[in-house]
Amino acid sequence: MTSPQAAPAGNTDTTRRGDRLTALAQRHGALVALVALAVVASFSFGSFATADNLGNIAVSSAFLAAVALGMTFVIVSGGIDLSVGSVFALGGVLAAWGSQYGTAVALLLPLSVCGAIGLVNGLLVARTGLAPFIVTLASMLAARGILLAVTDEGADTYLVGKDSFLATLGQAQLLGVAVPVWITAVLYAVGAVLLRRTPFGQQVYAVGGNEQAAALMGAPVARTKIGVYTLSGLLAGLAAALNAAYLGSGVTILGYGLELDAIAAVVIGGTLLTGGLGYVSGSLVGVLLLKVIQNVINQIGSLDSAYQQVVSGAFLVLVVVAQTWLARRRRVA
Repeated sequence: MTSPQAAPAGNTDTTRRGDRLTALAQRHGALVALVALAVVASFSFGSFATADNLGNIAVSSAFLAAVALGMTFVIVSGGIDLSVGSVFALGGVLAAWGSQYGTAVALLLPLSVCGAIGLVNGLLVARTGLAPFIVTLASMLAARGILLAVTDEGADTYLVGKDSFLATLGQAQLLGVAVPVWITAVLYAVGAVLLRRTPFGQQVYAVGGNEQAAALMGAPVARTKIGVYTLSGLLAGLAAALNAAYLGSGVTILGYGLELDAIAAVVIGGTLLTGGLGYVSGSLVGVLLLKVIQNVINQIGSLDSAYQQVVSGAFLVLVVVAQTWLARRRRVA
């Protein structure tokens, strides 16, 4: 009898190299695109690489990045959160209104209300088995309704108290960088550790990868889902408070489409929409890439601002197609 021949070592090495390259492309593709676009923009537009312009990009990215951080946990768990845009608008108005009663109220009020909305989302998804899309869509409408109720459908803008610490926090700088940018950077550092280095983070990956298998292994599926949606609400509320502090006001019409921008940034950063795979750092890169694209369009000047959404949408489609192809290639390999 002839013994079965082992696969040539060279083929195995080639397959492993291919797997590594595919994984690298999936995780760092957005970073390569960001660096390439920034280099081209720096040579094409003299004003792009200036300190003022880069500072504006960083500040405009900070608020979306905080929302995208919470969205990362939700999507990695296999869910989706469509309520964050409305929650963001509500949180900004609550922060501005609360600033007249002190910084503690200005921060705790939006965190409490927005966190409670996230908690309700998590409870409904985890305990009733309803689809996250339906639950968070309902919460999106409810949050807008609450916003109209608390403002009595009146003024579009609520000013932050000029002498409040919240206003000072929004306008202050540390080492030449706006304080909201530093706060967002700290949030991402904590978020990266939470997702990659803690039992909760591992449970998020497990639930998103295979919920039934995670349950069989003893993972607290319901508690994990409740946790990620509550975290998403809290971060949306914090981002709203920081945005109100920076603008000096809470604006009721903010947040429209913010949930789509956050989802786009997370997916562009390498997180699978189906869950089970994702990176906090990738989401940050995705946010920066979207903001740089918007900034470049503004630098061109001759293009209408509507093209920002067109480019972002087209880029998102390309990324999802690429993710699908890479995932299929890894399964075949």
